[in-house]
Amino acid sequence: MRKLQFLAILALTAALALPASAQRKLTVQTKKLGAVIQPTMYGIFFEDINFGADGGLYAEMVQNRSFEFPNRLMGWEVFGNVELRDDRPAFPNNPHYVAVTDPKHAHKRSGIENRGFFGMGFKKDLRYDFSVYARLHDAGSKPARIRVELVNSNNNVIKSEKVNIDSRDWKKYTCSITPNITDPKGLMRIFLESAEGVDLDHVSLFPSDNWNGLRADLVKDLEDLHPGIFRFPGGCIVEGTDLATRYQWKNSVGQVENRPLNENRWNYTFPHRMYPNYFQTYGMGFYEFFLLSEKIGAEPLPVVSCGLACQYQNDDIKAHVALDQMQPYIDDALDLIEFANGGTDTKWGKLRADMGHPAPFNLKQIGVGNEQWGELYPERLELFVNAIRSKYPKMLICGSSGPLAEGNDFDYGWKEMKRLKVDLVDEHYYKPPQWFFENAGRYDNYDRKGPKVFAGEYAAHGRGAREVNNWEAALSEAAFMTGLERNADVVYQATYAPLFAHVEGWQWKPDLIWFDNLTSARTPNWYVQMLYGTNKGTNVLSLTEDKKPVEGKDGLYASAVYDKDTKEYIVKIANSSDNSQQVEITFKGLKSIGKAEGTILTGNLDMENLVGRAETIKPTTVSLQGSKDVLPVNVPGKAFMVIRF
Repeated sequence: MRKLQFLAILALTAALALPASAQRKLTVQTKKLGAVIQPTMYGIFFEDINFGADGGLYAEMVQNRSFEFPNRLMGWEVFGNVELRDDRPAFPNNPHYVAVTDPKHAHKRSGIENRGFFGMGFKKDLRYDFSVYARLHDAGSKPARIRVELVNSNNNVIKSEKVNIDSRDWKKYTCSITPNITDPKGLMRIFLESAEGVDLDHVSLFPSDNWNGLRADLVKDLEDLHPGIFRFPGGCIVEGTDLATRYQWKNSVGQVENRPLNENRWNYTFPHRMYPNYFQTYGMGFYEFFLLSEKIGAEPLPVVSCGLACQYQNDDIKAHVALDQMQPYIDDALDLIEFANGGTDTKWGKLRADMGHPAPFNLKQIGVGNEQWGELYPERLELFVNAIRSKYPKMLICGSSGPLAEGNDFDYGWKEMKRLKVDLVDEHYYKPPQWFFENAGRYDNYDRKGPKVFAGEYAAHGRGAREVNNWEAALSEAAFMTGLERNADVVYQATYAPLFAHVEGWQWKPDLIWFDNLTSARTPNWYVQMLYGTNKGTNVLSLTEDKKPVEGKDGLYASAVYDKDTKEYIVKIANSSDNSQQVEITFKGLKSIGKAEGTILTGNLDMENLVGRAETIKPTTVSLQGSKDVLPVNVPGKAFMVIRF
């Protein structure tokens, strides 16, 4: 302890002894508040990639629970007498089910088993709720019985329950099972215990701690970010590989059991990591997205199809909707707004109320299209703009500048977005960390009179093996975001992407939150986003060095804001250099600063937070002391620091 104290005193003495020329002198103007920072400034973007929904945030543990995958028994092992049927179904949109009947042999069984998504993760002493829609297979037969087992990775039964089936009509049956061990790779087995057969459909298993059908730990990871905006459901998911597989929000609402299956466009897209079993059950649909927005305190930003299938995969004009056939797509957008905001006396507002939410969701923004480019997009978008403006004039409309951050298509997209007078333009950039360091001033010279910027998808991507969520990527994003904040008069909001990745089911990286069947890891990028989300303030303050923005000189980046609600000053500083930097911040207009608190993220550039080792990079706090209107700060090398007083 004495040695550590001596080293700390030695370091402090050395810092104080630095010549004046080594000090970085920053000035914050406190008397004049700058641009308003939108409550939506820092948020999140969800797309069902990397098993982000089914197998991820959606807590359903059974894969292909309604037997509707094109290969009807994909995800299932069957034994004995099991037959796939579709006569007299329980749910018209999901008509397939299995008939399980007696094998007529004393030492044989009939049944089905499911390993879920990369195994079923069971936690000791957590209750798991099983449900199934079932009926007696033969009219007039006696009651039947099934046995439901949770089985560990060694094929030993953990716990089981028996369920009696007593009706000739479809009926929901339930039971609960509480394991006495933890196992990340279990399975569920159901077999017939009676001579009487049964028909089974929508076989389901949820952990009891789920929140409205969503995984509790992953919801907590989102809630703790304090996001201002939540964009969903994509991404390229909105477009689909073709129009038939685009995300159709109307299929994702209403009775969960009757929501039709959709092919996930990411199942075959990446030939190096294909998942032929990747589909969308819509169990987590638009209603659940809106509920989640409320839960985490974020404004919802739904995105709808503009009638263009993914342009990367569809060059033929015939693959897209003709201009004279666009009305159903426009109606989908208008009906979505009614679903979110309409009164209970409207068709779609009534459906929302019937699902359990009579009050409106207070939707303020809608996105039309994803990464579209060229002439095909604006001529379709214009139809949406006219229709939405006519019926909902206060609704903010978000258009796109295409998939790239620069170039002819980007310039054309912006030109057309200005012509159409959309409110927000969605920019995407997945670039190396160096690009983020070099582009902190990207928005300094943007047109202040045109549409506002929505940085809808961005992340620092290393090269080769470095395309991971390491500290280098997170630090570059922290530096870049000082430029977003400084230009809050033109940057309306921003969302990191993608959000989730299963450690065994990823196709795209890096990602904000990694998880397995039992736990998750908050990446260094997550902590950067959290620090911005919890320290966004309400107004920009001018912060300069030698009357210029602090955006990369000698590795230093900085921005400052004021929070009217808490009456606090907040400064964010990123130091990309190897060495610590002594920074002297003068707050013009203040008489006394007093004590301040600093929150620091720092580490080796290669450091990651991984599942099972999730706290390699995490915030630490330090106490700071001002003298009159000056606050001296030592910013470590390769660090991001938030100062608040």
